[in-house]
Amino acid sequence: MDRSLKSAFAPTPLGAIGVVWSDAGIVATSMHAASLERARAQIRRAYPDAVETAPLPTIRAALDEIAALLSGSPRDLRAVELDVAAVPEFDRRVYDVARTIPPGSTMTYGEIAKALGEEPMRARDVGVALSRNPFAPIVPCHRVVAAGGRLGGYSAPGGAATKRRLLELEGAAIVAAPEQATLFELA
Repeated sequence: MDRSLKSAFAPTPLGAIGVVWSDAGIVATSMHAASLERARAQIRRAYPDAVETAPLPTIRAALDEIAALLSGSPRDLRAVELDVAAVPEFDRRVYDVARTIPPGSTMTYGEIAKALGEEPMRARDVGVALSRNPFAPIVPCHRVVAAGGRLGGYSAPGGAATKRRLLELEGAAIVAAPEQATLFELA
């Protein structure tokens, strides 16, 4: 199998998206960049050997589906082939479960740990694996939320605000985080 890397870029309603792929599938995405040049720079930093080229039909279709998702047309991207050769085993398992979450739905970090047959305390490990997700939004880590309906973290630019926006675009029911007392209000 050819392990040479190629890249392609496309505008979306939420900024530019870049993809890197091998013959085995998509190796990584770079989303929510402010511009195509910024997406290119991010990809060049992470994958300096990737050659920018016209996307294959399957890659073009994936870019189109991602753009549709980011424009508010919920998409199920499970059919997009991923090259997970460089992804740790636990992370792969987490990504497999996350890919089963339909658009407009969510799962908690703990629910993913349970689906993996792991202890509920592995929820933090699920969160760490998702923070390393090189395939967003193909692996829809934005659909994974914290217990009690809180959004939890999101490592893409814009953080939790971006996560909330993606969930809103998909029509997911979002529970607002409860107001928390600050250290100075506890007494």
